[in-house]
Amino acid sequence: MLSWISSHPWAYPALEVVHLVGIALLLGNLVLLELRVLGAAPLLPLQALARLALAVVLTGFALAATSGLLMFSSQPMELLANRVFTLKMLLLMAAGTNAAWFHGRGGLQLQDGLAKAQTVLSLGLWLAVLTCGRFIAYV
Repeated sequence: MLSWISSHPWAYPALEVVHLVGIALLLGNLVLLELRVLGAAPLLPLQALARLALAVVLTGFALAATSGLLMFSSQPMELLANRVFTLKMLLLMAAGTNAAWFHGRGGLQLQDGLAKAQTVLSLGLWLAVLTCGRFIAYV
């Protein structure tokens, strides 16, 4: 346990801000890319958009994961006992698995029915992750 996080009055709120910024970067760019895969804005070149969006998505994920791990370290036993936190972690794993499958099979190049289904699944998984994240404090 990192005691400085729970003992300093600004540490946890600052980590929450970093976590939110990471989520905004991750999901904002991911949604744009997924909407493009689903057929929105067909004049935007998909490969160029993907290069830009995925770099920002990975930066956002790094911020969210690092701040999330630090927040977790301040109260690991409470969070591990929280079923909503456990569900959030399972949903994160599912979202990551879906992303790895999508990119591993060349979903950006194929843009087939499965790629479109995976983007819809991705949107649903990430919305569920966000929902669980908000409910952790209330359950």
